[in-house]
Amino acid sequence: MACTYKNSRGKTYYLHQRGKLYYFSQKENGAIELPEGFKIVENTRTGLPMLKKK
Repeated sequence: MACTYKNSRGKTYYLHQRGKLYYFSQKENGAIELPEGFKIVENTRTGLPMLKKK
């Protein structure tokens, strides 16, 4: 199951990976699961989700 996140503004984002880089996109295809040891936080100013180590 792909990792999804719905931000405070109502937009849905999907987690993707390119090499060692993790990023969120609004496109669903190619989405991955949440890696172990990470959590999702939201930037309060922009509403964009980010990964943070636990």
